[in-house]
Amino acid sequence: MYPKYFLTLFCLFFLSNATAQNPHFSYLDVFDLQYVSDPQISPDGAHIVYRRMGFDVMKDAAVGNLWMVRTDGTQHQKMTDREVSEFSPRWSPDGKRLAFVSSTEEGAEIYMYWTATGKVAKITQLPFSPGSICWSPTGEELAFTMKVAQSAPVLAKMPKKPKGAKWADAPRITDRLYHEADGRGYLKPGFQHIFTIPAIGGAPRQISSGDYNHNGPLSWSADAKKIYCSGNRAAEWEYDFRNSEIYEVTVGTGSIKALTDRNGPDTAPLVSPNGKHIAYIGFEDKVQAYQTRKLQVMNVDGSDKKTVSNALDRSISNVVWDAKSTGMYFVYDDKGNSKIGHISLNGKVRTLAGDLGGTSIGRPYAGGSFSVAKNGHIAYTRTRPDHPSELALLKAKAERPQMLTDLNKALLDYRTMGEVKEVWYTSSVDQRDIQAWVVFPPNYDATKKYPFLVENHGGPILNYGDRFSAEMQLYAAAGYIVFYPNPRGSTSYGEEFGNLLYNNYPGEDYNDVMDGVDHCIAKGWAQEDQLFVTGGSAGGIMTAWMIGKNDRFEAAVVAKPVMNWISKTLVADNYFGYANSRYPGQPWENFEGYWKFSPLSLVGNIETPAMVLVGMNDLRTPPSEAKQLYHALKLRKIPTVLVEIPGASHGIANRPSNLITKIAHTLAWFETYGGATLAP
Repeated sequence: MYPKYFLTLFCLFFLSNATAQNPHFSYLDVFDLQYVSDPQISPDGAHIVYRRMGFDVMKDAAVGNLWMVRTDGTQHQKMTDREVSEFSPRWSPDGKRLAFVSSTEEGAEIYMYWTATGKVAKITQLPFSPGSICWSPTGEELAFTMKVAQSAPVLAKMPKKPKGAKWADAPRITDRLYHEADGRGYLKPGFQHIFTIPAIGGAPRQISSGDYNHNGPLSWSADAKKIYCSGNRAAEWEYDFRNSEIYEVTVGTGSIKALTDRNGPDTAPLVSPNGKHIAYIGFEDKVQAYQTRKLQVMNVDGSDKKTVSNALDRSISNVVWDAKSTGMYFVYDDKGNSKIGHISLNGKVRTLAGDLGGTSIGRPYAGGSFSVAKNGHIAYTRTRPDHPSELALLKAKAERPQMLTDLNKALLDYRTMGEVKEVWYTSSVDQRDIQAWVVFPPNYDATKKYPFLVENHGGPILNYGDRFSAEMQLYAAAGYIVFYPNPRGSTSYGEEFGNLLYNNYPGEDYNDVMDGVDHCIAKGWAQEDQLFVTGGSAGGIMTAWMIGKNDRFEAAVVAKPVMNWISKTLVADNYFGYANSRYPGQPWENFEGYWKFSPLSLVGNIETPAMVLVGMNDLRTPPSEAKQLYHALKLRKIPTVLVEIPGASHGIANRPSNLITKIAHTLAWFETYGGATLAP
């Protein structure tokens, strides 16, 4: 019989070897990922409802249902027995009911859930999907926004077709500035309006009017007689698209009054619990590449406006008043990490929690949300590089959060993931500090050499950070050291840093990225003969720019790029948004300037084998942009291939299979030119 200590050693040896043999993160693992979205804590701080997100492998789509858990971690269960999409849960002021939106065969509708009985009822019958649900302070009504349709213009009267004739479809005619949107396609004519409905159900009543959009989020006055929204009701609203005001809408009469009047976006009004103030977000528009969103406060009648966040050089979002109306909770990004803070009315800021996010599964972008109970408990989505968003609870005055979910334990505890390391280096342009992250392959061995992959982020006015990323992990699992930087122009480093690309893009952000490559070579992580580069959208622009500026990379994958600013500016869905903020004037007024910053101007220099990848339904960086690069490289006989993904819009990774398609084709191209041969 073996001694007990021998059996113990044997068990430890077996377990350690079993752990070492855990497989790497792989393509099909994407379908098994789950994450927490939109957590809503009850007013008394006892329960949290959240949207539990996952991926349906048969339907190739993200799916989400509402789940509920007590704040002590018990009674974690699905809220209803319905197996359809459920979202936007919002507690009644007394915490006894929960309004939410759910899909039906006819479209999205508002439902009500009673906490005492668990009963669920549909309370609307709407022609379009509702948004921005908001309870009245009395709990007797709900306000929401919804589109009110209009007819498209008719220019010509057609003759009546013969009975049974199969004529072509009628033409689609528009006279609107904004008539299509990436991911949604053609926008049917109409305007967003504010509606109210009894919380027990009944006929919805439209309270806003006019050919203007009235956008959420909404907020009620303390006496439930007025609703506040943002919008633009100016005569030239369509062309004054950067501007918006805060409006007061009287519920009984529908009369509308503007409370702000400055040039710039004023959004997200929120009435304080004591009913005296309105907080909102905005800035005076200086027309530049990046401007930080400031937190403003005014009296409910629009008087005594002041900015309370001037001391914080970061953009403000997701504002929530504290229970005493003495300050507000909010979200801001700082150095690639999303944080929850509290700011007093005199501008004093306290950071309460970090690591907010984890809802952007593909790449490590910001995201996530939080909510606050009357007792100051905060429920939020928390992420780290090794897991997507989980439900966290930060109790009032606590220093550390409690984790209430571990949705990915059954998957990620049995995968060997790539380690993520934060790095800083110095820009050769102006000695600025530049932040980046490096993902090492699973079971990384510092004595071995690995191919080095640069992954450029989109935007460019966005940021990557220390958040979970399925794409980065898949690259690392394939055997690459992955480098993702936040060069100048990235957010979360202040307005001046983000605005360095104003009328100068691409510019010295190229130098920042290449300085990072040289830093990693000096560290021994990268080798000059094993460099690869990719990126999508603005990252695709940077990738094309990099291979036009140098031939240091073995191969490149240019995903959904802008190649020609002249053509892109006038064909993209957001074409009007570029006027004077990307480059001075319009393309026909500044041809040389637009061309100077177009990667196509460098195509004659490219010697790097380059795959070009784009979604066939992309309206943001249309396929015609990608084809310009592909056709130019074919004419120059540079190794290239065009990968067009059917049905994909600019957000290629919105469908899990398309995320996998993007990564698999990128890795296959790199392998062709000496990249890693280890498939994930």
